[in-house]
Amino acid sequence: MSEVLKPASAGTMESSDVLVELVPAEGREIQLTSVVEAQFGDSIRAVAGEMLDQFGLKDVCLRIDDRGALECVLRARIETAILRAKGEN
Repeated sequence: MSEVLKPASAGTMESSDVLVELVPAEGREIQLTSVVEAQFGDSIRAVAGEMLDQFGLKDVCLRIDDRGALECVLRARIETAILRAKGEN
C-alpha cells in the first residue's frame, strides 16, 4: 500500500528536533517552517521529497516544523510519520 490512510505526526518542538505532520491531500505539498530555513531550506525540502518518493507517496501534505534537527533526525521523523499514516505502527 502506498497511500496515506490517516493523518499522523512524529517528533517534538524541542530544540534540535523536528515536528512532522502528514495528512492525505490532492497532489503533493511540502510546507516548511525552520529556524535554519535560509541556510538549509532547500536541503530539508529535498530530503522530504526523497522520503515521500521512497515510500511512493504522491497525494500528501507534509508539514515540517524544524528546530535545527540533524538530517538523520529529520529522516527518522518523516519515516515514522509515514508508517503511522499508513497504519504500519
